[in-house]
Order: sequence, then structure tokens, then C-alpha cells
Amino acid sequence: MKKITFLLLGGLLLGNISCKESEFTEAYPDPAKIAETTIEKQFTGIFYANRDYVLPGYRHYFVTLRTSLNHYNQATGWINESGQYVPGSSGVEDLWYAYYDMMAQYRELQKINASKPATEQKDRRIFMLAAAIYVYDQTQKMVDLFGAIPFTEAGTLSSKNGDYVAANAKFDTPESIYTFMLDDLKSIATELNGITLIAGYQKSFQTQDYINKGDLAAWKRYCNSLRVRMLNRVSDVSSFQSRSNTEIAEILGNPTTYPIVETNAQNIQVNVFDLNTDINSKGFKDGIASDGNWFGNTAGKAIIDNMKTNNDPRLKVIFEPGANAAGEYLGIDPTTPEATQTSLYNAGRIAIYNRWTFSHNQFFPGIIINAAQMNLIKAEYYLRTGNDASAKTAYETAISQSVQFYNDILALTNATGVTSTKPTPATAASVTAYVAGKGVSWSSATTSADKLKLIATQKWLHYNLTQPYENWADLRRLDYPVLSFQTDNANNQTLPPVKWTVPGNEITYNTANYEAIRATDKLTTKLFWDTK
Repeated sequence: MKKITFLLLGGLLLGNISCKESEFTEAYPDPAKIAETTIEKQFTGIFYANRDYVLPGYRHYFVTLRTSLNHYNQATGWINESGQYVPGSSGVEDLWYAYYDMMAQYRELQKINASKPATEQKDRRIFMLAAAIYVYDQTQKMVDLFGAIPFTEAGTLSSKNGDYVAANAKFDTPESIYTFMLDDLKSIATELNGITLIAGYQKSFQTQDYINKGDLAAWKRYCNSLRVRMLNRVSDVSSFQSRSNTEIAEILGNPTTYPIVETNAQNIQVNVFDLNTDINSKGFKDGIASDGNWFGNTAGKAIIDNMKTNNDPRLKVIFEPGANAAGEYLGIDPTTPEATQTSLYNAGRIAIYNRWTFSHNQFFPGIIINAAQMNLIKAEYYLRTGNDASAKTAYETAISQSVQFYNDILALTNATGVTSTKPTPATAASVTAYVAGKGVSWSSATTSADKLKLIATQKWLHYNLTQPYENWADLRRLDYPVLSFQTDNANNQTLPPVKWTVPGNEITYNTANYEAIRATDKLTTKLFWDTK
């Protein structure tokens, strides 16, 4: 087992390559076989280190998410059992080490960059800026799960010449990490507006960047969208409120200077082009729908009932009826006895995530930030600041974009071996009817609290199991939709937790630094932004 400051760096990653989609096999070889590194190679190494936690990888979904976040979000249904609300140690450790593998790559990039002459650092500056954006994105996810984590001193073993004791990393408070990242992202946003890429380095940036393909405008949108997401996350925290509203207003009010993701064509995601490379979603099938165990794929009752009641046009694209359900969509109710749940499941009556769109779709993209998500955040901001008309527009735009988002993913499918009929895409007319429906329309809510519930519900529906971390964060922060769970009286953790705890190996090997946060490292300790 690894300790975060003991990670082997090994001089990752990739060789000089072409950016043509057809050449991905040569482009991204096994990094463990590469003995020499450069700024360009190390930049890609950061993405590669946690690729299976951006693309839907097997262990991510089967080991980490299947019995934790996807239950807490009720994105999936499951059969109740004792201890079900305690995150599995293997899944937690997997995510923890994937993040710190990535951080080790980032620190090595900083070390290599610092060793270069000033002129070379300037020429390759875009690699450092883009790397920081991606690392901060992944860091927000970790902070929102664990609270305090090692950050400012993490991953420094190589720069400290292998001195394990000196490389022990302190735990930074979540508030300080948010502040640091927001400050730096604001500076990065300004710097990106003035940066000029030299032709030669533009080509190498395009080659090594398998997220945005070297598109500077896309990195600007990524940076500012991440800022808006983070600022909105802390919008109810008294010490962040003024900053949150001021900076979001500045970003949204100056789209040329601070562009964000506005359309599905601008979504920040890892696209799959060649299944013969490591950049693929082959692990999704066994992650949620492995033979003999479909509990990562089964529907929860709350999400199915909401979609059925409101004639959600996404229902048939996101879910498919159980094999013996005669076309009826049913989900598992977590509050019913296990015998009832098991009977429905064994009878083949429970709906599952549509295999054409999800599990058997090996071209399913790695979702990072998308337009529907951003417009739902905008709707929340506009509602909070008293701009009802803009909130309504953003809310309705988000719904339309969410429907198209899932239509687009369905269009990518290469599913084989699926016995059900491939769903037809949702139509524009069905979206219009849905947005006007009683349980969805903006006018159906007469108070700001009720309108916020509409926004929260659409976030939950849009995220489902596609964006589980965003889903759980907003459910905890907004306390809506209200989800019912069976109380686990046989365990100390009777209901879903409100955070994860630091994995055991980190506690064992970094004991002195862990002691500073031990008292607050509990499953029942709310994150600082969880104020309701």
C-alpha cells in the first residue's frame, strides 16, 4: 500500500506524438515504460494518472461509487444491508491514491519547469496554466469529499530528494484550499487573456492535450466555469458570500473576458476516439452492469417516479424497463423490506440504466463540465440575487441542454449484445411540453424556496450517475430533493454520511500530521459549505 508522499514518480510520461485521432495508440503508450520526461510529457502525465476517475472506469464505478455515492444520491437502487452507509475502504483508498498519483505528476511538472531557463518557462507557460486548472478541478472534488486534505505540501518527495520525513504532508483546511484555488484561478483567467502561443509550442500543446486538443478558448472556458462552480459552492458561507456574488457577477457580466461553457459544443470532456488506446470507456460495462450483479445499474424509485410523473423526455434515453416489466419503469424503494426489494429485482421488474446510452457504450465521454450544469448554476445565482427572469431563462435552457446532452451520448453508442431496442432521441416538442408541465415549469413555483427546489431537482436528474460527485455535493448543500432511506440500526452510521474519512493507510503513515484534524475527521462532520 502507498503513502501519498512515497509515490514513485519514475519520470513519466509520453513521447512526441501526433494529435490525429487515428494515431491515439502511438500517442498514449504505457507511462510506466517511459524513462525520460519533459514539460510536455509530464503535462499529459497529470491527466493520465487519474484517467479512470474521469472516464467511467471499472474500479471507479464498481468498487468506489456502486456502494457509496450512487446510493447516497439514490441515482441507483440497491438491496439494503447492514453497514451500507459506511464507505468501503478499498473504494476510498482507490480514489485517494489516484488523486495523489496525479498530484505527484503535477509536482514533478513544477520541478521540471523550475529547472528550465526563464525563456523556456515563458514559451511553455500554457502547460503550467492548463495543468493547474485541471488539478484544481480534481482537488475541489477531494475537498468536497474529505474536507481537510494534504494539498500545499503533497507530492513533494521527488523535489525533496527522496527524504520521506521531510516530504510528510500537512493537512490543509478546506477553506484555505478553496481560497488558494480561487485566488490562483482568477489570476490564471487574467493571464490566459494575454498569453501568446508560439507556433511550435502550439503544436506540442495540441498534441499533449487530450482534453481540449490545445484549444486555448476551451481552457479559458474551463477556468472560468470552474471558478463559477466553486464560487457557487461556497455562496452560503458567510466569509465567502461577498466574494461569491461579486466574482460570479464579474464573470457572467463579461463573457468576452471571462467566457464559460455555454453550449454542449463547448462541454469540457474527454472524448473517446479509438478503443485500442487507454482512452476509452470499456470499463463502464463491468463497472455498473457486470454479469450476475446489476446493482450498480438498477434504478432508484425516487428518480424513476419523478421522471414518470412529469413525462421527462430523458426517461427512455437514460433508463430501460426491466426485462419482465412489460414496458413499465419501476425503481427500488430503499425504505421497503429487503424481501420486497429482492423479489422485484429477482423477477426482472426493476428498470436499469439504458445499456445503449450507458454501460455498453464504450465511447461514453469523461464528463468534466457541461453546459446544462453551468446554466443550472447560473439559475441558482440569478435566483439568489433577485433576477427572476434570468433565472427562469437559465433554468429552462439547462433542461433543454440536458436532454440534448443525453441524446448526444446516445448518438455515440457502439453497444453490442444488447437485447433491448435502441431508444429514439428525445424530441424538441417533448422538451417544450416537459418545461411547461406542472411539476417542472418555473411558474408552478411561487416562492424563491420553491424555485430553488426546481433547480435542485433538475441538477439531481441531470447528474444522476454521470456526475456523482457534483450530485452528492449539491444534495448535501441544498438539502433537496429530500430522499428517504432505511435506518441502519445495526450500525453506528445509521444514515448516509455527510463526508468521507481519511483512509487508514494515510493515517498510519502520516500520523503526526493527521492528528491535527483527527477530531473533525468523522462521517458526521459537515463540510464548511454545508450550512443548511
